[in-house]
Amino acid sequence: MTAALKVRMFETFSLQYGDKTVDDRSNSMKKVWLLLAYLIFCRNSYLTQDSFISLLQGAGSDEGADPNGRLKALIYRARTLLNQLDDIAGHDWIVRKKGTYSWNTDIPLELDVDEFEALCKQADRTDDENERLNILLQALEIYRGDFLPKLSMEPWVMPINTYYHQMFLNAVEQALLLLEKNERYNEITSLCKKALKIEPYSEEIYQHLMKALIAQDKRSEALQVYEDMSELLFSTFGVMPSDESRALYRGASREEKSFTVPIGTVREQLKEPAAAKGAVYCEYDFFKLLYQVQARAIIRSGEVIHIALFSLHGPQGKSISRRSLDIAMNNLQELVISSLRQGDIVSRCSVSQLIVMLPQANYENSCSVCQRILKAFNRQYPHSPLYINYSVQPIEPMNAAPHPHI
Repeated sequence: MTAALKVRMFETFSLQYGDKTVDDRSNSMKKVWLLLAYLIFCRNSYLTQDSFISLLQGAGSDEGADPNGRLKALIYRARTLLNQLDDIAGHDWIVRKKGTYSWNTDIPLELDVDEFEALCKQADRTDDENERLNILLQALEIYRGDFLPKLSMEPWVMPINTYYHQMFLNAVEQALLLLEKNERYNEITSLCKKALKIEPYSEEIYQHLMKALIAQDKRSEALQVYEDMSELLFSTFGVMPSDESRALYRGASREEKSFTVPIGTVREQLKEPAAAKGAVYCEYDFFKLLYQVQARAIIRSGEVIHIALFSLHGPQGKSISRRSLDIAMNNLQELVISSLRQGDIVSRCSVSQLIVMLPQANYENSCSVCQRILKAFNRQYPHSPLYINYSVQPIEPMNAAPHPHI
């Protein structure tokens, strides 16, 4: 047999020999695929029966059965699977010697994991930027998904997956910087979208994508990328995008025009599309900006403006499911917006909190508003597993900057 066996461990686990292929789509053969993956990945070692028995203990093996008997049965099933590629492959490729099992290293083997790692290391050794970029793009073409995803919870797979995943992210970052240097924005967009399917929580990749879209004058797409990222980070981790991401969002929000715009046109652009009832809802980033504007304004006006913070809690401090929390927060948000005046401002500042700005309302009135909202919530959602508390504070005037001496 002279043809090379092509093994793929990124995204899926498959073996291709000639025009025949087998893969791990069948969940009923998980232990067989685990055995094969371990044999191939550790192909330069002779593995004892005890090491295989230990490997299989956490893979759903039947307790109480003879471990040596179970191992022999799995070896038989693995060989039978390999025989689908070639009639004698099972006994040729899995070798037993003096109580150990190993993969036959005389068989030509092409493993995507090895090719990916070799290319990444080659890129690190390459000084020419164009050559390095080409090598990185070749490597990233190979990395179609994480290492052995169907076996991702196996103890020996976890650190290896982490190692290759980080190598992938480093290669993505290097490639994106080189692509940006050459203004290859279409390729940046494609690479970012591919990378985000594998690593959906990387804010840096979202930033590269937004920059590329803005450079292509695809501002509405860049805004949608920011909103999707913001929702994902907030719903998963309860955090807001960084200052750099928000700056990109603001940049994408501004349309660049090479001509002057009449004030009447500007006024039309500033109007709400339709007369809205209730309070204004905005992202927390904009709420902070409005807060800072009011903190400056009240230095001159002397007006007192209050903010109210609504917080959702489980009964007696107990933890609550994320689904229950999200439902309650959405209900509370709708109720707060509809209950307040048009000049009031509402924003969500954490996974379980809403912040409200109440202009032209003193402390007593602000507390009365909050009490009214609490009663309305309890009346409208009497079976909610959560309860609400609130706190009211005045906006503190911002310290005025000292006037420069003239």
